[in-house]
Amino acid sequence: MNGGVVEQRDRAISLTDAQRLDWLRLFRSDNVGPRTFRMLLHHYGDVRPALAALPDLARRGGAQRSPRICSREDAEREMATARELGVRFVALSEPDYPERLREIDDAPPLLAVRGNDGVLERPMLAMVGARNASAAGQKFAERLARELGDAGFVIVSGLARGIDAAAHRASLATGTVAVLAGGHARIYPPEHVDLLDAILADGAAVSEMPVGWEPRSRDFPRRNRLVSGLALGVIVVEAALRSGSLITARLAGEQGREVFAAPGSPLDPRAEGSNGLIKQGATLVTEANDVITMLDPILGRSLPVAEVAEPAAPALAAEPDDADRSRIMALLGPTAVAIDDLIRLSGASPAIVRTTLLELDVAGRLDRRHGLVALV
Repeated sequence: MNGGVVEQRDRAISLTDAQRLDWLRLFRSDNVGPRTFRMLLHHYGDVRPALAALPDLARRGGAQRSPRICSREDAEREMATARELGVRFVALSEPDYPERLREIDDAPPLLAVRGNDGVLERPMLAMVGARNASAAGQKFAERLARELGDAGFVIVSGLARGIDAAAHRASLATGTVAVLAGGHARIYPPEHVDLLDAILADGAAVSEMPVGWEPRSRDFPRRNRLVSGLALGVIVVEAALRSGSLITARLAGEQGREVFAAPGSPLDPRAEGSNGLIKQGATLVTEANDVITMLDPILGRSLPVAEVAEPAAPALAAEPDDADRSRIMALLGPTAVAIDDLIRLSGASPAIVRTTLLELDVAGRLDRRHGLVALV
């Protein structure tokens, strides 16, 4: 069985233990994020040849030294720690990977799941908001989460202080999912360890980070894309301007999710961001029925399932030569450019351009954002 080939959900592939370990090794190697992981599978059809190719790809991409490749021993240690915590790794290729999350183009290849993973199969709604939320904001979040839970929705949030915590607590009985910014062994904030234990009784916690990872500031926006990616829509209750909640709302829009916002006082800076979302077209929410009515048409139709990788192909069948690389590199710089423009302006085939970008990616020299690429 080829561990890199993933077709539609009804033909999804469950990994063997050996394949799961290889997936973890590739995902934990330097410069291999979710998009690069997928590209490597497209090129090589399986993880082991992709792992073997990393040093040469990085060299051709201009890296000064070979990237760190996660060793079998390190991956086995992480797997063992995960088992001790009751965490299991679900691969993007597998049928029990959350269906909505699978749709986003930067879905994690492996999702570390703890608790009742059955909640991940139910319709989910994300609720986010201010960490320093007002009493009124927390009360409204609790009421909304409780009513939406009673209507059959699982509430997803980021285990943060304020609105996140209020939403989790109010939906403990009906199902809630905490998305962690760090690993399962490094809960943040630490005072929410007891709340997480309560969530795990009937709900779940998920993370893409190494089990022992201590979250850093840049990990929170990364987490936010999973909060929105798991859900049908995102509800913002109190959010200041330039807040993490607005990042989640923006990501939700880019992912094709519905965006909802609760109105707040124009005099309260904690409501500036959420009020701004309403001005920009987010659905105004004052009760659960505002959300349910909007989502009924979505729940009534089948959802598309993204493919993870194409059938196996010969390794780097379209390998660029020096002239190809020179033309493509001359078009790249610190300003982002569309991949379609690179193909058109370079005169190279799409396969040649993709392979050149993959080399730069593995070398740590490329920044990818929603179809745009730039040198770093």
